[in-house]
Amino acid sequence: MYKKSSICIIAASLLTWATSCANDNPSSRIDGSIDTTGLPPVETRKANANYAPAFKGQTRIGGVKTKASYTVTMLAEKLGKPWAVIGLPDGRLLVTEKSGYMLILDANGQNSKKITGFPTVDDRGQGGLLDVALDPSFTQNKMIYWSFSEKSGVGNLMAVAKGKLNEATAKVENPTVIFRATPALNSTLHYGSRLIFARDGNLFVSTGERSNLEGRVQAQDLSSGLGKIFRITKEGKPAPGNPFIGKPNVMPEIYAYGIRNAQSLDIHPETGELWEAEFGPRGGDELNIIRSGKNYGWPVITYGIEYSGSKVGEALQQKAGMEQPIYYWDPTLSPSGMAFYKGT
Repeated sequence: MYKKSSICIIAASLLTWATSCANDNPSSRIDGSIDTTGLPPVETRKANANYAPAFKGQTRIGGVKTKASYTVTMLAEKLGKPWAVIGLPDGRLLVTEKSGYMLILDANGQNSKKITGFPTVDDRGQGGLLDVALDPSFTQNKMIYWSFSEKSGVGNLMAVAKGKLNEATAKVENPTVIFRATPALNSTLHYGSRLIFARDGNLFVSTGERSNLEGRVQAQDLSSGLGKIFRITKEGKPAPGNPFIGKPNVMPEIYAYGIRNAQSLDIHPETGELWEAEFGPRGGDELNIIRSGKNYGWPVITYGIEYSGSKVGEALQQKAGMEQPIYYWDPTLSPSGMAFYKGT
C-alpha cells in the first residue's frame, strides 16, 4: 500500500513481508542477477537501546540481494483508507476500507464495486473495518470473514464476523459476529486483527493489547483476549487441540500469548508453521514462529523501550519460559503485513 492510498503488487521468489512500495515511479523493475555476498547490515541507524541479542543473527544481519527479478506495479490509487487486500479466486482483488465497507477491483485495479452491509465499525485511530479472509470453500459458499473494531459500552474491542458475499446486490448477507476479544477498553489503538486460515480449516486471529497499561498487562493473562493469537473454528468456537482447553479461568480459544500488536500472520508454504511479525514499542519489532501454548513475552521481555525513552518494566530481554523472537529490529520498521511468495 502506498501512503497515498494506492495498491501495489510485488512478485518475487523470496519471503515478502512488511514491503513498502515507496517508489514514486508507478512501475519499476529490478534485476537481481548480480549475486552479492558479505554485504554490511542494511540498518545503519543507532539503536534505541543497547540490549544484546540472545544469539548471533537475531538482529542486524548482513544485507542480502536476491537473484530473482521482480516487478512493482501500481494497480489502483485514490482509494479511501484501505487496510487489507486479498486475491479472489478469479484474480480480482477484495479490499477493506477502514470506514466500514469493502471494494472489489478487477485484476488491473480498476472497475471498483463497493460492498456494504457490514456491522458498524469504530474507525477512530487504528480502528475500523480491518482484515478479511476467504472461507477455504469460498468458491462454493461465497463466505468471507473479517475483523473490525466494535463499540462496546464506553469502550471498544476487536471482533471477528462472517457473512456471504453477494456481488449481485453488492452486499454481505447475514453478517454475524462469531468472536470477540474481550474485555473492551477505552482505546483506539492496537487491535491486531490479522486473519489467516490454517491448513486444517481453522482460523488464526491476532489481537493487540490496546496500547495502554491496563491492556498491556493482560497480554500475560490467559483469561483475557488482549495480546493473543487465537485459533478458532469457522463458527468462532475453540479449535480442537487448542493448548488451554479445559483449564479453569482461561480463554480456550487462545493458541499463544504475550503478544504486543501483531498485524502480520502467514502460513509457511512448506512447513505449515505460523509466522508472525509484531510492532514493538520504541525498537523491538519482532519476527516469530508461533507455536501452540507458547508465551512470547510481552511486556515482561522486549528489545524495545518506552516511547518516552524509559525502560519497559524491568528492562528484561530474556526470561525462562518465554520465547525469543527469531529476529528483531531496532530502530523499528513497523511490520504491518507479510506474505510468503507461493508462486513458481
